[in-house]
Amino acid sequence: EDFADQYQTDTVIRNKYFGNKKDGKYLAGDSRGWSLSSARLKIVNNDHSKIIEQIDYRPFDTRYIYYTPDMVDWGREKFMRHFLIGENIGLILGRQSTDDYWCNIQVSRNMIDNRYHFSYKGIPSQFPLYLYPDSSGQQSFAQGATRTPNLNMQIVAQIEAQLGLTFTPEKESRTNTFAPIDILDYIYAVLHSPTYREKYKEFLKIDFPRVPYPSDTTTFWQLVQLGGELRQIHLLESPSVERYITQYPESGSNQVTAIQFRLTEQHDDAGAVGRVYINDTQYFANVPQLAWEFFIGGYQPAQKWLKDRKGRTLDYTDILHYQKIIVALIETHKCMQAIDAIDIEVI
Repeated sequence: EDFADQYQTDTVIRNKYFGNKKDGKYLAGDSRGWSLSSARLKIVNNDHSKIIEQIDYRPFDTRYIYYTPDMVDWGREKFMRHFLIGENIGLILGRQSTDDYWCNIQVSRNMIDNRYHFSYKGIPSQFPLYLYPDSSGQQSFAQGATRTPNLNMQIVAQIEAQLGLTFTPEKESRTNTFAPIDILDYIYAVLHSPTYREKYKEFLKIDFPRVPYPSDTTTFWQLVQLGGELRQIHLLESPSVERYITQYPESGSNQVTAIQFRLTEQHDDAGAVGRVYINDTQYFANVPQLAWEFFIGGYQPAQKWLKDRKGRTLDYTDILHYQKIIVALIETHKCMQAIDAIDIEVI
């Protein structure tokens, strides 16, 4: 609304949102493909409520974006549209990594930010599980449009032949069938195997991961089950993430001012635990050190989520959300150990 308000000058808007600092040859906020002055004129008559969409900014951090080419530079509308037309899920992967330990993988139901996974080499890619028919424009997306699996059907045919199962475009209850979501869950499990990551750590630094074909139905369904559990945990849709293992015992301002992790003398099944302070007096209690230090895609979510809220006041929903993140990280570790107990045939 501020941007569309023509009674406010460009200078006022730049000062408020960009600090009015020039970046080389561009005015504050401008880039080679986007101009604040031009954008403000283009959106003045928009129905803003129809343009705001959800975006996964960082792991476990969903925000909102004013998603139109007039406001978003390099919006990748050709691909992100598949998350706007109807229900979908995307596999998030990095092609290259400079980290010694590869963990650049996640899932999302929304479009993602181009720094969703931190890396000094490239940006993450998001692969939608389904593709929706082309549409002439963002505002005319047809809800409930027929979708098709975003899969190489020659590879699917090889999996069918190997496992003696029948592929179905959507998940069915019939026995001896498998669907796109099963393939995603299988991939998700394999790429969370610590043994796989260690064996291919050098290759994972230079290219997308290669996933072995499932060798038998028993192993396939075991990995599908664990991959599905991980998927639901990372989407914060699993009931397990609401079984909190931490507490927030002290009343106060709830303002995030100084973030600090302090170990206590306590231990739990995951090892040492501590307190995560958000200011001088308030903290989350019984946070496993394992969760505090856990990496996903170059970020430590238990730390990153709070750092991105420094100076803000946490509300009740925020406090519960952070405790879900802690559970999700611990449950991820447990699932990874279970996956590693399965003999994944890697060649």
